[in-house]
Amino acid sequence: MSFVADLRVVLRGRDFRRLFGTRLVSQFSDGIFQFGVAGFAFFSPEKQTTALEVATGLAVLLLPYSILGPFVGVFIDRWSRRQILVFAPMVRGALLLGAAVLVASGVPDPVFYVAALGVLAVNRFFLAALGASLPHVVPPDRLMAANAVTPTSGTVLTFVGAGLGFVLREVFGGDNAGTALLLTTSGVVFGLSALIARTMERSLLGPSYNPDRPQAREALRNVLVGLVDGVRNLGRHRMAAATMGAMAAHRFLYGMATALGIILYRYYFTDGDPDAALRGISLVVATSGVGYFLAVIITPWAAERFTIERWVTMALTAAGVLTAVLVMPFQTWGLPAAGFVLGIAGQSVKICADTTVQRDVEDTYLGRAFSIYDMLFNGMYVLAAALAAAILPANGKSYLAAAIIAIGYPVAAAVYRMVTSAPEPASR
Repeated sequence: MSFVADLRVVLRGRDFRRLFGTRLVSQFSDGIFQFGVAGFAFFSPEKQTTALEVATGLAVLLLPYSILGPFVGVFIDRWSRRQILVFAPMVRGALLLGAAVLVASGVPDPVFYVAALGVLAVNRFFLAALGASLPHVVPPDRLMAANAVTPTSGTVLTFVGAGLGFVLREVFGGDNAGTALLLTTSGVVFGLSALIARTMERSLLGPSYNPDRPQAREALRNVLVGLVDGVRNLGRHRMAAATMGAMAAHRFLYGMATALGIILYRYYFTDGDPDAALRGISLVVATSGVGYFLAVIITPWAAERFTIERWVTMALTAAGVLTAVLVMPFQTWGLPAAGFVLGIAGQSVKICADTTVQRDVEDTYLGRAFSIYDMLFNGMYVLAAALAAAILPANGKSYLAAAIIAIGYPVAAAVYRMVTSAPEPASR
């Protein structure tokens, strides 16, 4: 119950409540948007979705976070963060309206994907500004509690937004006009976050003036050098690097499971009925969300009871074994249960990775470490979808893909355990 206690503590601050409200509204809108893009890309009645198109859609949704992630901090540390939170929703709303017009006009998919990439690029700046603003609205002794509740609450609202997207799609329809209305709704809701951000004083969220700060061009050039430095530093923190590697392995295998599930529901389970397929995959997303939230509750207890090293190993191993049992029969009842299992296991590993990086890596390297983390988190997912595009048959029923997932998790667990249990090298 620490989540509820932490939330109660940080909500006492007025400025935190305003920043928190800005995040919740924006991530709720993002859930509607992501559902709209997924419905258009994977479950549109006007198209025959292939594994390659699934990989393309996932790349559009995730690559901006990987590619832009290391660079946005340069600007977040130079521009008024409060102004970013006010104007980014307006820009994003305009782009969403443009994307809605494009969808309603029946433009080719690549044109729509370019518009969606623009929306997500703006969103990357917005989320980074939210994260950098947090220390300005909570006292230092409450920062850990705030960090514990804000990402979890935001993700829960994203799931809720996706749920509303499902309901609205049933009302609007699954054709291009219905998708356009979904995107418009997302843009209007996201714009409400700007109204909340406007209630904060302009200088409240920083950044503080620093006359020694390098010019933006020099700072951008230093990003790549800094990333290389960050990798070297991570190499000196075996526990943090190994747990981040476990998280990356999960994301790769989870990405393959996502592509497998989408194609199975699109064709094998539903004979090509896009509406039935969307209802099936929505159930998987819902059970994954329940697993995600349950992991938030049980992981602190499990990590203390078993240690992080053992809990990560247990979570990965259980994910592989249960995925084999639940997915290999290729029955509709198995995938929602597998989604629940992977939701618990994956979020457990992520929480442990967050903790070890924050605990072990020096503060001067922490930003670079999380930039690398961010790139791995999304990049491995997209890489897995690309591999799935190469091996999945047209109807999605692939014992090879299921075996890669089922075997990959225990292998990752064994490698992780071997690395973390090896004796430290003698210091010189």
